[in-house]
Amino acid sequence: MTSRRSSIAGSLIFSLAWFVSQNVNEAAADGVWEKVEEILAADQGLIVLDGTEKVSSRYTGNERPVYGDWLVLHAFSVPATLNPYKKVDYGSHRILENMFEPLLYRENSPPYQFKGKLAVAYPAVSPDKLSYTFDIREDARFSDGRPVTAADVLFSFKVIKNPDVQLSGYMRSGFKDLKAVRLKGPYRITFVYGEPYFYNAINIGRRWILPKHFYDPDGLMDGVSIETLIDGSWEAGPQADLVRRFAERFNRDFNHRVLGSGPYLLVSSVEDAASTGKTVLDRDPNYWGIGRKGLPPLGYVDKLVFKVVVNPDAAFIELTNGNLDVLNMYPLPFKEKSWSPEFTSRFLKAIRYASGINYIVWNNAHPIFRDKRVRTAMSHLTPRKSIIRDLIYGLGVTIDGPVHMTRPEYYAGLEPLEYDRDRAAELLQAAGWFDTDGDGVLDRVVDGAKTAFRFEFLVPAGSQLSKDIGLVMQDELADVGIDCQVREIDRSIYLQRLRKREFEALFSGGGTHPAVPLDLYSSWHSSQVKDGGNYSCFENDEADRIMERYRRTFDAEQRISLYRRLQEILHEEQPYTFLFVGRGVTAYSQRFRGVNWYPSGWTDFLEWWVDPAERRYPE
Repeated sequence: MTSRRSSIAGSLIFSLAWFVSQNVNEAAADGVWEKVEEILAADQGLIVLDGTEKVSSRYTGNERPVYGDWLVLHAFSVPATLNPYKKVDYGSHRILENMFEPLLYRENSPPYQFKGKLAVAYPAVSPDKLSYTFDIREDARFSDGRPVTAADVLFSFKVIKNPDVQLSGYMRSGFKDLKAVRLKGPYRITFVYGEPYFYNAINIGRRWILPKHFYDPDGLMDGVSIETLIDGSWEAGPQADLVRRFAERFNRDFNHRVLGSGPYLLVSSVEDAASTGKTVLDRDPNYWGIGRKGLPPLGYVDKLVFKVVVNPDAAFIELTNGNLDVLNMYPLPFKEKSWSPEFTSRFLKAIRYASGINYIVWNNAHPIFRDKRVRTAMSHLTPRKSIIRDLIYGLGVTIDGPVHMTRPEYYAGLEPLEYDRDRAAELLQAAGWFDTDGDGVLDRVVDGAKTAFRFEFLVPAGSQLSKDIGLVMQDELADVGIDCQVREIDRSIYLQRLRKREFEALFSGGGTHPAVPLDLYSSWHSSQVKDGGNYSCFENDEADRIMERYRRTFDAEQRISLYRRLQEILHEEQPYTFLFVGRGVTAYSQRFRGVNWYPSGWTDFLEWWVDPAERRYPE
């Protein structure tokens, strides 16, 4: 590496120092970090560390869980709303998922099957794959003791289809093709779609179910047919005023009034949470699921406390002072501040997969990046391993496609495009790129005009990692005659440019929870280039056919085969340079038992419990 590159690398690492206020490197002082680096490099999967020793990621005891104690979790803010259908941030979702329940739940381990929660089981699917019939558990109850019925399910979907209700995009997604919802009895309901799609049942099954008697006490929606909400005819009908009145009240009155069927109840009011900085949930001793077989964990701690600490440095101090039980750590504090004997004697660390995939998007419609040889050369010029080592301290795993490595569809047979400047130069020359005028920048004739290999690399303001990756790319590409200018712009403008495809290259990331079934149609199908999520403008006929067939295939093994071929195509075409899946670090108190870390990087706090001898909080 040139001295100029060494200088940039040093400045990049220094730029991450904002993560901590006290830069005391405990790990470097006694060589601990070198050992941790070796562990991270040798094991790219899920790791749980007791000090610097690897321990099981699953609870190995044979004691029966007991109720008691509190679990104090970190939150960055008091939830703005606890309306489960409105747009909520991750912190609010963590609170709500303990109070509301869906028809189906997803297993935490592969193959991540969906099973019945409020529903008895996965729905019966008609032979034409258009109808999905759910049977509701007759013993399921909301927290006020009222039964959960098919009428509550129907009501919940009326709310979703009411266009005047302020819903999150997630709540509405997946129902554009819904044609009808039919009650078949007090505990049976059928959903009818216009096209077969394997994800229909999951889209229905994942939505939280609302108690009709609580959220519509006057029955404003009783006489409104869901079919009129689906086709829009309600606006011209006699119930138009009722639909609007319901939406107005739902939007206004239920931001902090909450009733669900889950195992925890809201204790703190919004005023309490604002003044104390804590949102407190109490375990419901009358929860309907207690003693029922075939359900996921029900929750053993008496209180779930979501404590607000805005500053990450302050949150670390709160953890060490015993005022938090769990903390997701930033890379630099993990490296430099979490290895003292006092810390490691009290906390374990789980090093787990994050859900998103990070990548560089090349605009395949841009004259420079239309040629797959150029895109492949760019991937060979991307030092992924050094980015992971130097910028995120080993907390990442390289990936070569859009499928998370914990998914059954993941294809491990792709040959990684390693950092190789010689191979990149060969590809660029084969594509016609040479420095013909001696100015140090490659050029060639594109669409009849001499074109210099010069482009902007967009990054959103405030994302230091994005900027640092852009600067690394700028430096690497300069050495081979490519002029890459990193441009940091306001996040709203960045998103606008992304949606309008007004960019040449940019850093981005995304992806669903690794345990959620895949559908890559919106990201890669050619029909999504103009208005959908195909931001790279990638177009490939075979890939289109695979994605279309995939959506109509209900056999999971057949879907796996289809997506492995899709990954091969994307690897050959390199519309993105796939970088890495991040690895998060969670420090948590050793007093908790029943702690399981799953392959997806997930742990279920409702499994955690504390031995009576180690409790910190009163009965």
